[in-house]
Amino acid sequence: MAVNVKKRESRSTLKEVTTNIKEATPADAVISTRREEERVQDRLAIGANVVYETIRREGEEELKRPNAALGWSGLAAGLSMGASFVAEALLRAHLPDQPWVPLISRAGYCIGFLLVVLGRQQLFTENTLTVILPLMQKKNLRTLNRVWQLWIVVLAANLLGTYLFAFCVAKVHLFDENVMRALTEIGFAHLGSSFGIALMRAVFAGWLIALMVWLLPGAESARVSIIIILTYMVGLGGFNHVVAGSTTVFFMVVSKYVTWGTYLTRFFLPTLLGNIIGGVTLVAALGHAQVVGGKSES
Repeated sequence: MAVNVKKRESRSTLKEVTTNIKEATPADAVISTRREEERVQDRLAIGANVVYETIRREGEEELKRPNAALGWSGLAAGLSMGASFVAEALLRAHLPDQPWVPLISRAGYCIGFLLVVLGRQQLFTENTLTVILPLMQKKNLRTLNRVWQLWIVVLAANLLGTYLFAFCVAKVHLFDENVMRALTEIGFAHLGSSFGIALMRAVFAGWLIALMVWLLPGAESARVSIIIILTYMVGLGGFNHVVAGSTTVFFMVVSKYVTWGTYLTRFFLPTLLGNIIGGVTLVAALGHAQVVGGKSES
């Protein structure tokens, strides 16, 4: 008797689920079971509002972190970004002198970003998106002051980490002459542009890095692929990144090839400004606009 009762209850439950699915789907839908509906839901792309809210909440958490924690994380990120400089030079030093060499050697540029993003370390250019979304939503002086404070702490820590890494590479003879020559060639490549060109290249870099952050919440198993593809584009295009590029130019400063004034005027200032423009206006502002605009229309 108990078995028959359980069978009837199971049939009743299945009938209710089937009825609910039929009521929730259009008449011409081909989904008829709960399992099929679950599989459809699993394959639906998350909406822009979900991506926005995920990043906004991450930004809220970052704004609540103490400066000491941000500083140590930013220092770790600066050191990690040095891996991009060394990896690119190692690939370049072991490849023949051919026009296609950058297609392979620039793949080393991705290494530092993989370490930073997957290691959840603080990188300045990521924060041109994450902490800007809470600011755009709240629009108050308190949040603005906290954003400026976080930017200063993280950027200073990033640059300190890159300088320490560059100083070690330049002063401690870790690599042979071929690798050191490749390091120097990469360094000169970061300084061959005018202020305006460096600024525009930095805008593209800021846009691509912030776009990477925007894509990651919906990436799931493709996180590594997205990081590699977008950072490879930054490296291959010669787009200036204020943290990754500082490792390279700091190496040139420590090695006495260029002065601190050259670093500030020909690299740091145009690159910092361009990265901020690319991250804040092209990604954060547009991402905020499409979500808020959609809510207004609804």
